[in-house]
Amino acid sequence: MTTTGTAARALRFFLPCLLLMSGLALASDRDDDARAKVREQSQQVLERLYAAKPSARKVIANSKGYATFSRWGLKIGPLGGGLGRGLMVAKPSGQQTFMRFVEGSAGFGFGIKKFDLIFVFQTQQAMADFTKGWEAGGQATASAKAKAGGKAIDGAVSVAPGVWVYQNTEKGLAAELGIKGTKYYKDKDLN
Repeated sequence: MTTTGTAARALRFFLPCLLLMSGLALASDRDDDARAKVREQSQQVLERLYAAKPSARKVIANSKGYATFSRWGLKIGPLGGGLGRGLMVAKPSGQQTFMRFVEGSAGFGFGIKKFDLIFVFQTQQAMADFTKGWEAGGQATASAKAKAGGKAIDGAVSVAPGVWVYQNTEKGLAAELGIKGTKYYKDKDLN
Protein backbone atom coordinates (compact mmCIF):
# COMPACT_ATOMS: atom_id res chain seq x y z
CA MET A 1 0.00 0.00 0.00
CA THR A 2 1.34 3.40 -0.91
CA THR A 3 1.71 6.33 1.36
CA THR A 4 -0.53 8.33 -0.97
CA GLY A 5 -3.32 5.70 -0.71
CA THR A 6 -3.10 5.64 3.09
CA ALA A 7 -3.12 9.43 3.26
CA ALA A 8 -6.16 9.56 0.96
CA ARG A 9 -8.05 7.06 3.14
CA ALA A 10 -7.11 8.95 6.28
CA LEU A 11 -8.28 12.18 4.69
CA ARG A 12 -11.60 10.58 3.68
CA PHE A 13 -12.09 9.48 7.29
CA PHE A 14 -10.87 12.59 9.10
CA LEU A 15 -12.30 15.26 6.79
CA PRO A 16 -15.95 14.43 7.61
CA CYS A 17 -15.03 14.28 11.29
CA LEU A 18 -13.39 17.71 11.09
CA LEU A 19 -16.37 19.13 9.21
CA LEU A 20 -18.75 17.71 11.81
CA MET A 21 -16.71 19.11 14.69
CA SER A 22 -16.44 22.53 13.04
CA GLY A 23 -20.21 22.50 12.44
CA LEU A 24 -20.80 21.70 16.11
CA ALA A 25 -18.42 24.48 17.10
CA LEU A 26 -20.29 26.95 14.87
CA ALA A 27 -23.62 25.84 16.32
CA SER A 28 -22.19 26.27 19.82
CA ASP A 29 -20.98 29.78 18.92
CA ARG A 30 -24.45 30.65 17.56
CA ASP A 31 -26.03 29.33 20.77
CA ASP A 32 -23.59 31.38 22.88
CA ASP A 33 -24.46 34.48 20.84
CA ALA A 34 -28.18 33.77 21.24
CA ARG A 35 -27.77 33.35 25.02
CA ALA A 36 -25.86 36.65 25.22
CA LYS A 37 -28.60 38.44 23.27
CA VAL A 38 -31.33 37.01 25.51
CA ARG A 39 -29.40 38.06 28.65
CA GLU A 40 -28.92 41.58 27.26
CA GLN A 41 -32.61 41.79 26.30
CA SER A 42 -33.58 40.67 29.82
CA GLN A 43 -31.46 43.40 31.39
CA GLN A 44 -33.03 46.02 29.11
CA VAL A 45 -36.55 44.80 29.97
CA LEU A 46 -35.78 45.14 33.70
CA GLU A 47 -34.30 48.62 33.21
CA ARG A 48 -37.46 49.76 31.38
CA LEU A 49 -39.66 48.28 34.12
CA TYR A 50 -37.67 49.96 36.91
CA ALA A 51 -37.85 53.29 35.08
CA ALA A 52 -41.64 52.99 34.72
CA LYS A 53 -42.28 51.43 38.15
CA PRO A 54 -39.39 51.88 40.61
CA SER A 55 -41.21 49.83 43.30
CA ALA A 56 -40.90 46.76 41.02
CA ARG A 57 -37.19 46.53 41.94
CA LYS A 58 -38.08 45.62 45.53
CA VAL A 59 -40.84 43.22 44.42
CA ILE A 60 -38.39 41.32 42.20
CA ALA A 61 -35.65 41.41 44.85
CA ASN A 62 -38.03 39.75 47.34
CA SER A 63 -39.37 37.16 44.86
CA LYS A 64 -38.41 33.52 44.28
CA GLY A 65 -37.56 34.42 40.68
CA TYR A 66 -38.65 36.26 37.57
CA ALA A 67 -38.87 35.85 33.79
CA THR A 68 -38.52 38.58 31.19
CA PHE A 69 -39.80 38.67 27.62
CA SER A 70 -39.62 41.46 25.06
CA ARG A 71 -42.37 40.84 22.53
CA TRP A 72 -43.59 41.99 19.18
CA GLY A 73 -47.17 41.28 18.28
CA LEU A 74 -48.34 41.33 14.67
CA LYS A 75 -51.96 41.49 13.57
CA ILE A 76 -52.99 41.35 9.92
CA GLY A 77 -56.68 40.98 9.22
CA PRO A 78 -58.31 38.19 11.21
CA LEU A 79 -55.07 36.52 12.38
CA GLY A 80 -52.16 37.53 14.55
CA GLY A 81 -49.30 36.02 16.44
CA GLY A 82 -45.70 36.11 17.47
CA LEU A 83 -42.81 34.11 18.85
CA GLY A 84 -39.62 34.82 20.69
CA ARG A 85 -37.30 34.12 23.58
CA GLY A 86 -37.00 35.12 27.21
CA LEU A 87 -35.02 34.44 30.36
CA MET A 88 -36.13 33.07 33.71
CA VAL A 89 -33.88 33.66 36.73
CA ALA A 90 -34.27 31.73 40.01
CA LYS A 91 -33.47 33.52 43.24
CA PRO A 92 -31.27 33.57 45.21
CA SER A 93 -29.16 31.13 43.13
CA GLY A 94 -29.27 33.18 39.93
CA GLN A 95 -29.81 29.99 37.89
CA GLN A 96 -30.92 30.92 34.38
CA THR A 97 -33.43 29.06 32.22
CA PHE A 98 -33.82 30.19 28.63
CA MET A 99 -37.44 30.26 27.53
CA ARG A 100 -39.47 30.55 24.33
CA PHE A 101 -43.00 31.65 23.65
CA VAL A 102 -45.44 31.30 20.81
CA GLU A 103 -48.75 33.13 20.55
CA GLY A 104 -51.75 33.23 18.32
CA SER A 105 -54.81 35.42 18.22
CA ALA A 106 -58.02 35.78 16.29
CA GLY A 107 -60.18 38.82 15.67
CA PHE A 108 -59.99 41.58 13.13
CA GLY A 109 -57.19 44.14 13.31
CA PHE A 110 -54.02 45.54 11.78
CA GLY A 111 -50.80 46.61 13.39
CA ILE A 112 -47.62 45.84 15.27
CA LYS A 113 -47.29 46.18 19.02
CA LYS A 114 -44.08 45.95 21.04
CA PHE A 115 -44.19 45.33 24.77
CA ASP A 116 -42.31 43.72 27.63
CA LEU A 117 -43.66 41.10 30.01
CA ILE A 118 -42.07 40.49 33.39
CA PHE A 119 -43.34 37.48 35.33
CA VAL A 120 -42.66 37.55 39.08
CA PHE A 121 -42.84 34.25 40.96
CA GLN A 122 -43.72 34.37 44.63
CA THR A 123 -43.38 30.62 45.21
CA GLN A 124 -40.95 27.94 44.08
CA GLN A 125 -43.93 25.89 42.87
CA ALA A 126 -45.16 28.70 40.62
CA MET A 127 -41.71 28.96 39.06
CA ALA A 128 -41.44 25.18 38.62
CA ASP A 129 -44.86 25.08 36.95
CA PHE A 130 -43.79 27.86 34.57
CA THR A 131 -40.69 25.96 33.40
CA LYS A 132 -42.79 22.88 32.61
CA GLY A 133 -44.70 24.90 30.03
CA TRP A 134 -47.33 27.50 30.85
CA GLU A 135 -50.25 28.60 28.74
CA ALA A 136 -51.95 31.94 29.12
CA GLY A 137 -55.67 31.74 28.57
CA GLY A 138 -58.62 33.24 30.37
CA GLN A 139 -56.71 33.53 33.63
CA ALA A 140 -54.45 36.16 32.05
CA THR A 141 -57.21 38.75 32.26
CA ALA A 142 -57.37 38.58 36.06
CA SER A 143 -57.97 41.80 37.90
CA ALA A 144 -55.07 43.94 39.05
CA LYS A 145 -56.87 44.05 42.41
CA ALA A 146 -56.31 40.33 43.03
CA LYS A 147 -54.33 39.56 46.16
CA ALA A 148 -51.37 37.28 46.86
CA GLY A 149 -50.57 36.65 50.49
CA GLY A 150 -52.88 39.48 51.51
CA LYS A 151 -51.19 42.12 49.34
CA ALA A 152 -51.65 43.34 45.81
CA ILE A 153 -48.56 44.22 43.76
CA ASP A 154 -48.92 47.76 42.47
CA GLY A 155 -48.80 47.84 38.67
CA ALA A 156 -48.87 44.05 38.23
CA VAL A 157 -51.65 41.58 37.43
CA SER A 158 -52.13 38.21 39.13
CA VAL A 159 -52.33 35.55 36.39
CA ALA A 160 -52.00 32.35 38.45
CA PRO A 161 -51.40 31.42 42.09
CA GLY A 162 -48.04 32.92 43.03
CA VAL A 163 -47.49 34.53 39.60
CA TRP A 164 -47.75 38.24 38.89
CA VAL A 165 -47.04 39.96 35.58
CA TYR A 166 -45.99 43.47 34.69
CA GLN A 167 -46.64 44.57 31.11
CA ASN A 168 -44.58 47.51 29.99
CA THR A 169 -45.32 49.30 26.71
CA GLU A 170 -43.66 52.28 25.05
CA LYS A 171 -46.18 54.40 26.98
CA GLY A 172 -45.30 52.84 30.36
CA LEU A 173 -47.11 50.20 32.38
CA ALA A 174 -50.24 48.87 30.71
CA ALA A 175 -53.54 48.76 32.53
CA GLU A 176 -54.62 45.59 30.74
CA LEU A 177 -52.61 42.46 30.14
CA GLY A 178 -52.32 41.11 26.59
CA ILE A 179 -51.04 37.53 26.92
CA LYS A 180 -54.05 35.42 25.94
CA GLY A 181 -53.31 32.54 23.62
CA THR A 182 -49.61 32.39 24.49
CA LYS A 183 -47.53 29.35 25.47
CA TYR A 184 -44.25 29.70 27.37
CA TYR A 185 -41.80 26.79 27.49
CA LYS A 186 -38.11 25.91 27.99
CA ASP A 187 -35.81 26.56 25.04
CA LYS A 188 -34.30 23.15 24.29
CA ASP A 189 -31.59 24.68 22.11
CA LEU A 190 -30.20 27.11 24.68
CA ASN A 191 -30.53 25.15 27.94
